[in-house]
Amino acid sequence: MNQNSSSLTLSSVAAVCLLAMSGQSYAEHGNLALEQMQVTAETVAPAEFGIEGDKHEIRQTPGGVSLIDIDQVTEGQVASFEDALRFVPGVWAVSPTGSDRVFLSSRGSNLDATDYDTNGVKLLQDGLPVTAADGNNHNRFIDPLSAKYAVFARGANAMKYGASTLGGAINFISQTAYDVSPLTLSVSGGSHGERLTRMTAAQVFNDHVDGLVTIENKEWDGFRDHSRHTRTGLYVNGGLRLSDTVSTRFYFTQLNSDEELAGGLTRAQVREDRDQAGTFNERDQGHFQLDVDTWRIANKTSWEIDNHRRFEFGVSYEEQELFHPIVYSPPFFSLLIDNRQRNLGTMARYHHQIGDHDWLIGFNYGVSWVDGGNYNHVSGDKTDKWQINDNDANTLELVVLNRWQFADDWTVVAGAQAVRAEREVRSTSVSSSAIRQVEDDYKHINPRIGLIYQLNQDTSLYTNLSSLYEPPTTYQLDDGTSSQALDAMKGAVWEIGSRGHYDFSDNNQMNWDISAYYARLDNEILSVEDPSAPGTFLTSNADETIHAGIEALLSADIALSENRHHRLTPLLSMSWNRFRFDDDAAFADNTLPAAPRFSMKSELLYRHKNGFYIGPTMDYVGERYADFANSYKIDDYTLFGMKSGWSNQNFKVFAEVRNLFERDYIASHSVRAVASESDAILNPGAPLSAYVGIEYRM
Repeated sequence: MNQNSSSLTLSSVAAVCLLAMSGQSYAEHGNLALEQMQVTAETVAPAEFGIEGDKHEIRQTPGGVSLIDIDQVTEGQVASFEDALRFVPGVWAVSPTGSDRVFLSSRGSNLDATDYDTNGVKLLQDGLPVTAADGNNHNRFIDPLSAKYAVFARGANAMKYGASTLGGAINFISQTAYDVSPLTLSVSGGSHGERLTRMTAAQVFNDHVDGLVTIENKEWDGFRDHSRHTRTGLYVNGGLRLSDTVSTRFYFTQLNSDEELAGGLTRAQVREDRDQAGTFNERDQGHFQLDVDTWRIANKTSWEIDNHRRFEFGVSYEEQELFHPIVYSPPFFSLLIDNRQRNLGTMARYHHQIGDHDWLIGFNYGVSWVDGGNYNHVSGDKTDKWQINDNDANTLELVVLNRWQFADDWTVVAGAQAVRAEREVRSTSVSSSAIRQVEDDYKHINPRIGLIYQLNQDTSLYTNLSSLYEPPTTYQLDDGTSSQALDAMKGAVWEIGSRGHYDFSDNNQMNWDISAYYARLDNEILSVEDPSAPGTFLTSNADETIHAGIEALLSADIALSENRHHRLTPLLSMSWNRFRFDDDAAFADNTLPAAPRFSMKSELLYRHKNGFYIGPTMDYVGERYADFANSYKIDDYTLFGMKSGWSNQNFKVFAEVRNLFERDYIASHSVRAVASESDAILNPGAPLSAYVGIEYRM
């Protein structure tokens, strides 16, 4: 048992596109503004793959991949993981209450009642897994402020990371002492009691040793009752250059996060008071919480064998302690989860360039153990234990890829991934000693073939046909509707697209990254809340579903003066999708819930040579459903904002206003099979909010 977390016309779309041939793209051909990144160390960083290597990888990937420059992201407030993914097309990320807890969907992953599971996207840090071995991200997201950049490979394009997920993978690359100043201090905050302070100290000691330490503290009172959140974090990494060709880096992370959960509201409750907490969420009722203490150690070693060969190997270990009162329906049922999760992961990558062939051979292997129990509780205090939990999972992913430039302008990318996974869920009733055990093994081969045509030096066209496969998480197995284990989701996806850059005068340029995909899936794993036991779920395999979409990132850099002292840099990210059942016995061709059919994020910034910028922002989110029956619709909304800032070599300041006209809207919601007006499933979005921040770099 687990918790329930949480039209534009064609003419108007065309007008927006014309307006927003925008600047500063976070994708491969965008203006990444790397000139603003300061390398302060006197010595040269060890030879690692790095941002230039990842940009090359994107150019050589026949599908949708985005590069997220964290220096650009921090031109405004970064309150959560949602802000870091703001301009990644094809991705729907939203925080129910503005805290770290985020609903995440990529290319239609995770569109069911168990949105808390956040499966379907594999998270990695420096190539090493953070996602648990069974594929869930339930208790853990990566802090984007601790990274220098990230790469989001959507869908089957994440095969290079070994990821067997519907939504793809995000690889966050950590800051090191070679990337930052010896001392960096930052403070930001504003509305709803948000306060975030960080200090980073870094030092390159000689040609062989470097180290970095970041300490952070976050306080969030929240715009809703019972949504307070506090987090403290420690991020440490140190590198050792063993020789001219071999370097190793050690990582340590400790995070303590305590979060109150405001819970969902009915439509009537939203109209009455959108800031109130759910009926049983308050401190004097169920006092719902999500408290997680985490520590992680890792090591990654790179060997530049020669100019054509490179080998990487890494290992990580993480422990999480979860304290989670989440269901309170006296006198019938209450649930407090008190579990420990341990994750062990390892990976290896061997790159070998032979003539016109560029080979990648690698593997990921992860093991997760969950032990603990389910308890009754009163106001968040444990009472009697009624279930013992013991879940195990392991996943092995092997990948072989070959890029072959068989002609001057043509590259074929071919490969395959082998997946072997084991899942076991075991729960024991304390009162009767009855054991419920569900287990199964999963095996599959995923082939992939892609083609890239370089139309000219700055523009490429691509296409790929890939297999998709994703085994269930242990949470999904635990919620299964029978003692039979769930089947793995499998299918195939076809994708076509283009990325490029065009100079339409000496001082003006435009950039684009556009892809369209169509996937047919069998056995997609979907969950609904049990109407007879709120807070518990029923999970099963759907027969056939279709996931299709268009993802577009458009940008430009427009000079307003010949000397480029004055510029406009608009940016636009748009996503169209059609996620639906395909002739389902119960739901026919209904649309899958939770993700909007169309969404758009944009900004239009004026920039001055001295580092000053200012401009409006706009978010449009289309209608979406909250149930599989498509009987409960969530309205669309448009939000406007403003942001401004200034930076030089030592200082960076910003100010941002969000929801400028105080629009009432629903940020996220839970999912039902058939939702009714009396269901408490709505999470209202933030009202008018203002934030400021300052960063000092020594």
